[in-house]
Amino acid sequence: MAYVNGFREFLAHLKRDDLLREVSDSISSRLEVTERTWGVGPIFFSDVDGHKCALNILSNRSLLARALGVPVGEMVPHLAEIGYEGAVHEVNSSSFMECASKPDLSRLPILTYFKGDGGPYITSAVVVSLLGEKINACVHRLMVLGRDRLAVRLVPGRHTHQFYQAALAAGQELPVAIAIGVDPLLLMAASTRVPPEKEFSYAAALRGSPVELVRLENGVPAPHAEIVLEGYITGERAAEGPFVDITGTRDLVRQEPVIRLTRMMTREDPIYHGLLPAGGEHKMLMGVPYEPLIYKAVSEVARVKNVILTEGGCNYFHAVVQIEKETEEDAKAAIEAAFRAHGSLKHVLVVDSDIDIYDSRDLEFAIATRMRGDEDLVVHPKVRGSTLDPRSVEGITTKVGVDATARLDRLWKFQRLTPKGEG
Repeated sequence: MAYVNGFREFLAHLKRDDLLREVSDSISSRLEVTERTWGVGPIFFSDVDGHKCALNILSNRSLLARALGVPVGEMVPHLAEIGYEGAVHEVNSSSFMECASKPDLSRLPILTYFKGDGGPYITSAVVVSLLGEKINACVHRLMVLGRDRLAVRLVPGRHTHQFYQAALAAGQELPVAIAIGVDPLLLMAASTRVPPEKEFSYAAALRGSPVELVRLENGVPAPHAEIVLEGYITGERAAEGPFVDITGTRDLVRQEPVIRLTRMMTREDPIYHGLLPAGGEHKMLMGVPYEPLIYKAVSEVARVKNVILTEGGCNYFHAVVQIEKETEEDAKAAIEAAFRAHGSLKHVLVVDSDIDIYDSRDLEFAIATRMRGDEDLVVHPKVRGSTLDPRSVEGITTKVGVDATARLDRLWKFQRLTPKGEG
């Protein structure tokens, strides 16, 4: 059953189906939440430094499929078919405007996740930026520098960074709205590479209902949320990090832009959404949005059946592509298409439609029985990958594709038999 759109509504949906663990103990926002949250499912804390806090609400495929209202096995084909043209409306008010004040981040249960972190981090925020009439929404990690200052990690070349560079070139600061505790499908849309200015309309398409936005004093439209911080990305820079990223290893410390906050707005009794670095929710939101992109790219060169970024590959570096093979060239074409669709991919495995891509034993079986190293490997040495890969050198790595599909001229050798007949 699909849930009613919204952050609290999704929590209520999980609670109704006995999927939400509730903790009433008083615990600290520093390290203790991570200890209680690591490796578990959706969890709700009623007292984190006196505040309510929820984590892991989209921490596995089943939960994400539940939010989308589709079966797990149909999720990627479903996402590949959705367009970017949902309805977006501006409204005059929102529940996040119930309590407005000067910014004071010490009044929020912002979490310090790991020993050695650069500071407390906001990790689940949708950062909405405005450049002229252009609007962008993206998820950025935000390190607390003080009561009204944050360091924001901006990846060069991404849309927020482009907006920021354009604002600086014009001698201006970039106005932003930082929304925490949003509809999980809006969070997913903001985590997805979509055409420019299409994040909110994509979220509406995912939801099957319009997205509503409220225009703030700095001109930026903000979605309904538990907490909204208003401010500007300035020309000032500060050290950001260390931070534990998707691999569970530390990312670099960099000089990143500073956000100057001007106003803080919350619901009367807000629920803070914490997103555990390197946890399941981090991996779902960072990795799964690439799966339909790979699916669509492979569909242009082969009959694709499904795609998955594997858990062992951090839901980011390893893709399994399932195809209905028609020619011997299909698998290698699928490998190249996957690499084009997701530039951070390191390894791609292509298998036949009789292989269960959710079963690691079946994937190993495909490699064992349908791949030989002198013919079925595609190797691209010294190419651009991801700086998040600890084995890369400034993002340069080697990418490998594996064709683990049956040979079409000898299909009888690869047919799987059971006591009931062919598998």
